[in-house]
Amino acid sequence: MGGWVYIMTNGPHGTLYIGVTADLAARVFAHREGRGSAFCRKHNLTRLVYAEHHDTIIDAIAREKAMKKWKRQWKLRLIRAANPAWIDLFETING
Repeated sequence: MGGWVYIMTNGPHGTLYIGVTADLAARVFAHREGRGSAFCRKHNLTRLVYAEHHDTIIDAIAREKAMKKWKRQWKLRLIRAANPAWIDLFETING
């Protein structure tokens, strides 16, 4: 089954939230509905701008912890490389 590391935001270059989950579509839907993290609710983070899959949830958790320690510029560079237009990827993953 694996796991996902993902980044939510409220707009291009806005506030960033890094999370981890086994079910990306369900977790992002929960954030969008206001049932995700309190941080996402507080900052209105409803746009999925980055996601990467890992073979195990343990690997995903390790990656999430590492990314949370990154400088903001590193996170922005990662997003721009994978999603230069900062489009909301939710529709892509939700089918």
